Amino acid sequence: MYLGASFNEHPKVVAMGKNKSVIVVGGGIVGLSTAYFLQKAGHQVTLLDKSDITFGASFVNAGYLTPSHIVSLASPGMITQGLRYMFDSSSPFYMKPRLDLDFIRWAWYFKKSSTHAKVERSMSIIRDINILSRELYEGIKDSGDLGDFTIGKQGLMMVYQTEKARDHEMEVVEKAAKMGLVGKHLSKSELKKIEPKVDFNAKGAILWECDRHTTPPLIMKKMLEHLEKVGVDIHKNEPVTNLSVSDGKITEVTTDKASYRADEVVFAAGSWTSGLAKKLKLKLPLQAGKGYRINVEEPTNITMPAILMEKKIAVTPMEGFTRFAGTMEFSGINHNIRKERVEAIAKGVEDYYMGFHISQEAKSQAKCGLRPVSPDGLPYIGRPKNIDNLTIATGHAMMGWSMGPATGKLVTELISGDKTSMDISPFDPQRKF
Repeated sequence: MYLGASFNEHPKVVAMGKNKSVIVVGGGIVGLSTAYFLQKAGHQVTLLDKSDITFGASFVNAGYLTPSHIVSLASPGMITQGLRYMFDSSSPFYMKPRLDLDFIRWAWYFKKSSTHAKVERSMSIIRDINILSRELYEGIKDSGDLGDFTIGKQGLMMVYQTEKARDHEMEVVEKAAKMGLVGKHLSKSELKKIEPKVDFNAKGAILWECDRHTTPPLIMKKMLEHLEKVGVDIHKNEPVTNLSVSDGKITEVTTDKASYRADEVVFAAGSWTSGLAKKLKLKLPLQAGKGYRINVEEPTNITMPAILMEKKIAVTPMEGFTRFAGTMEFSGINHNIRKERVEAIAKGVEDYYMGFHISQEAKSQAKCGLRPVSPDGLPYIGRPKNIDNLTIATGHAMMGWSMGPATGKLVTELISGDKTSMDISPFDPQRKF
């Protein structure tokens, strides 16, 4: 059924040239990266987003490029931890109790995925896609397409207050070393040498020199400007309302304003992708994991990105401000700001950085974003079996920013019929859990 007739007399047909016409649904870092590489490959791209592309997970994250984060969210013991936190809405990992069949099914798959064997198998996969993405970020920067932006190369510190947290991260260091990733232990005095103007309430840290950091709002703005300049047809504030399918292909994508046709369609709509999939009777286990950020524009003397391990708070010195981000909240799709969670981030930061204070004004300006979380911590990248011209690209959890360019490149290679830069079979959107 065509729902756009009241808006357009005829659906908009995306012009076909030598290469393919592609509709990308979603304007986060994954969607924009996909549009970027598709356009580079000669395809004609139309991008649709339900928002004005000024907020969301791609704008509020910590900005890390993290090959070191080889352990997925679905790690052993996380379910038990989640149950312990379930009734504490200020906890770092909060699952709001609710009777939601999709959530219950996802939680069951999450539990099944939280085994040592499955986590071990996914480590090299997570490393490879993160390294690919880090290289692509550097390539985008070197190209000059986006103008000037910074990729910080100081690495990332995992700062700890307890031996338990240190020992946990040192186990990761041992595993990562076998994969060519080096983590270096820093004593409290060595930590002081790296951050001489910061007084840490911490016993030490592990430094991952392989990691990088960026300023997401700046890069998103520059990416949008570039895509518009090179001819990507961007439609903001156009939620998809209907998808027409014939002979195993999507024939029309209808929004609340118009209808579009193209050779290929990409679902890169983050936490909303499962809703799109349902329109096609596709099951895509996915839950929105809400994360928060506080920006401090005053000088903080913080020069090193850090994760405050016990509180699971990310600290990033960005271009023009310092960002404090964190928490994972499973409470459905909403952008409600829980003040207790903002306060928990602020108190956690102040506990690690002695003498530091986050103002009430900064806390009042806190924002949140919804990260799409698959049950096993691996993204969905690939084609479902029953829709020939559909590619799904979502489910990156906390590493959407880190994996965005790699995902866009892999999707482009898939659509172009090229050999993919890495094996994408572990990312099968219809894999079993």
